[in-house]
Amino acid sequence: MSYAVDFVNVSTEGLESSPVVEALAGLRANEARYYKNKYDHVFTVVPASEAPESLARVQRILAEEREIVIDSTPLEVSSFEVDGLRMDYVFYESGLAINVMYSIEEGGKRAVGFKLSMGMEVPEELASRFKFARQKSKLAGEIRGSYFVIKGEY
Repeated sequence: MSYAVDFVNVSTEGLESSPVVEALAGLRANEARYYKNKYDHVFTVVPASEAPESLARVQRILAEEREIVIDSTPLEVSSFEVDGLRMDYVFYESGLAINVMYSIEEGGKRAVGFKLSMGMEVPEELASRFKFARQKSKLAGEIRGSYFVIKGEY
Protein backbone atom coordinates (compact mmCIF):
# COMPACT_ATOMS: atom_id res chain seq x y z
CA MET A 1 0.00 0.00 0.00
CA SER A 2 1.43 3.39 -0.96
CA TYR A 3 1.88 6.18 1.54
CA ALA A 4 2.15 9.90 0.71
CA VAL A 5 4.93 11.28 2.90
CA ASP A 6 3.79 14.24 4.99
CA PHE A 7 6.57 16.74 5.65
CA VAL A 8 4.44 18.93 7.92
CA ASN A 9 3.47 16.20 10.39
CA VAL A 10 6.42 13.82 10.18
CA SER A 11 5.43 10.19 10.67
CA THR A 12 7.55 7.12 11.36
CA GLU A 13 5.04 4.87 9.58
CA GLY A 14 6.82 2.03 7.78
CA LEU A 15 10.18 2.80 9.41
CA GLU A 16 9.52 1.55 12.95
CA SER A 17 12.19 -1.18 12.88
CA SER A 18 15.02 1.32 12.30
CA PRO A 19 17.27 2.11 15.29
CA VAL A 20 17.28 5.75 14.07
CA VAL A 21 13.57 5.83 13.24
CA GLU A 22 12.97 9.53 14.05
CA ALA A 23 15.98 10.71 12.03
CA LEU A 24 15.10 8.43 9.09
CA ALA A 25 11.51 9.72 9.13
CA GLY A 26 12.90 13.27 9.08
CA LEU A 27 15.18 12.41 6.17
CA ARG A 28 12.26 10.92 4.24
CA ALA A 29 10.16 14.02 5.00
CA ASN A 30 13.05 16.24 3.86
CA GLU A 31 13.02 14.50 0.48
CA ALA A 32 9.21 14.85 0.28
CA ARG A 33 9.44 18.59 0.96
CA TYR A 34 12.13 19.03 -1.71
CA TYR A 35 10.04 17.37 -4.44
CA LYS A 36 6.87 19.19 -3.44
CA ASN A 37 8.58 22.60 -3.42
CA LYS A 38 10.69 22.11 -6.55
CA TYR A 39 8.37 20.04 -8.77
CA ASP A 40 4.96 20.11 -7.04
CA HIS A 41 5.29 16.31 -6.80
CA VAL A 42 3.77 14.29 -3.95
CA PHE A 43 6.48 11.93 -2.69
CA THR A 44 4.97 8.49 -2.07
CA VAL A 45 6.58 5.32 -0.76
CA VAL A 46 5.63 1.65 -0.68
CA PRO A 47 7.06 -1.21 1.37
CA ALA A 48 10.14 -2.58 -0.41
CA SER A 49 8.43 -5.96 -0.73
CA GLU A 50 5.75 -4.35 -2.93
CA ALA A 51 8.23 -2.87 -5.44
CA PRO A 52 10.79 -5.59 -6.19
CA GLU A 53 11.54 -4.20 -9.67
CA SER A 54 12.51 -0.76 -8.28
CA LEU A 55 14.64 -2.29 -5.55
CA ALA A 56 16.32 -4.60 -8.08
CA ARG A 57 17.09 -1.63 -10.38
CA VAL A 58 18.87 0.23 -7.57
CA GLN A 59 20.72 -2.91 -6.45
CA ARG A 60 21.81 -3.66 -10.03
CA ILE A 61 23.20 -0.16 -10.59
CA LEU A 62 25.12 -0.26 -7.28
CA ALA A 63 26.53 -3.71 -8.07
CA GLU A 64 27.46 -3.06 -11.69
CA GLU A 65 28.80 0.46 -11.26
CA ARG A 66 30.76 0.08 -7.99
CA GLU A 67 30.37 -3.53 -6.79
CA ILE A 68 28.37 -2.30 -3.79
CA VAL A 69 25.94 -4.54 -1.93
CA ILE A 70 24.07 -2.84 0.91
CA ASP A 71 24.04 -4.93 4.07
CA SER A 72 20.84 -3.54 5.56
CA THR A 73 17.18 -4.41 5.14
CA PRO A 74 15.32 -2.22 2.64
CA LEU A 75 12.15 -0.87 4.25
CA GLU A 76 10.57 1.41 1.65
CA VAL A 77 10.90 2.31 -2.01
CA SER A 78 9.75 5.25 -4.10
CA SER A 79 9.87 5.39 -7.91
CA PHE A 80 8.63 8.21 -10.10
CA GLU A 81 9.40 10.44 -13.07
CA VAL A 82 9.71 14.19 -12.73
CA ASP A 83 11.12 16.83 -15.11
CA GLY A 84 12.67 14.26 -17.46
CA LEU A 85 14.28 12.29 -14.63
CA ARG A 86 13.53 8.78 -13.45
CA MET A 87 13.96 8.74 -9.68
CA ASP A 88 14.28 5.66 -7.48
CA TYR A 89 14.65 5.83 -3.70
CA VAL A 90 15.33 3.09 -1.19
CA PHE A 91 15.11 3.73 2.56
CA TYR A 92 17.02 1.15 4.63
CA GLU A 93 16.57 -0.01 8.21
CA SER A 94 20.07 1.25 9.12
CA GLY A 95 19.01 4.86 8.37
CA LEU A 96 20.57 4.95 4.90
CA ALA A 97 18.66 6.44 1.98
CA ILE A 98 19.83 5.83 -1.58
CA ASN A 99 18.48 7.63 -4.61
CA VAL A 100 19.14 6.97 -8.26
CA MET A 101 18.61 9.93 -10.59
CA TYR A 102 18.54 8.78 -14.19
CA SER A 103 17.89 11.24 -17.02
CA ILE A 104 15.52 9.80 -19.59
CA GLU A 105 17.28 11.77 -22.34
CA GLU A 106 20.61 10.53 -23.63
CA GLY A 107 23.53 12.51 -22.19
CA GLY A 108 21.55 13.89 -19.23
CA LYS A 109 22.44 13.72 -15.54
CA ARG A 110 22.69 10.26 -14.04
CA ALA A 111 23.91 9.68 -10.50
CA VAL A 112 23.50 7.69 -7.31
CA GLY A 113 23.16 9.61 -4.05
CA PHE A 114 23.67 8.34 -0.51
CA LYS A 115 22.21 10.08 2.54
CA LEU A 116 22.86 9.03 6.11
CA SER A 117 20.36 9.70 8.89
CA MET A 118 21.60 11.51 11.97
CA GLY A 119 22.86 9.03 14.56
CA MET A 120 23.87 6.26 12.18
CA GLU A 121 27.41 5.16 11.41
CA VAL A 122 28.70 5.18 7.84
CA PRO A 123 27.96 1.68 6.48
CA GLU A 124 31.07 -0.45 6.13
CA GLU A 125 30.38 -1.02 2.43
CA LEU A 126 30.57 2.77 1.81
CA ALA A 127 33.07 3.97 4.44
CA SER A 128 36.30 3.46 2.52
CA ARG A 129 34.88 4.56 -0.86
CA PHE A 130 33.13 7.87 -0.19
CA LYS A 131 33.56 11.08 1.76
CA PHE A 132 30.33 12.46 3.21
CA ALA A 133 29.48 16.16 3.31
CA ARG A 134 27.23 17.51 6.05
CA GLN A 135 23.99 19.41 5.52
CA LYS A 136 21.61 20.87 8.11
CA SER A 137 17.91 20.09 7.84
CA LYS A 138 15.02 21.28 10.02
CA LEU A 139 13.27 17.96 9.45
CA ALA A 140 16.22 15.57 9.69
CA GLY A 141 18.73 17.39 11.91
CA GLU A 142 22.02 16.75 10.14
CA ILE A 143 22.22 14.76 6.92
CA ARG A 144 25.51 13.39 5.62
CA GLY A 145 25.59 12.77 1.90
CA SER A 146 27.73 11.63 -1.00
CA TYR A 147 27.21 10.51 -4.60
CA PHE A 148 28.76 9.07 -7.73
CA VAL A 149 28.05 9.54 -11.42
CA ILE A 150 26.53 6.60 -13.30
CA LYS A 151 28.58 5.68 -16.36
CA GLY A 152 26.61 2.70 -17.72
CA GLU A 153 23.26 2.44 -19.51
CA TYR A 154 20.31 1.14 -17.52
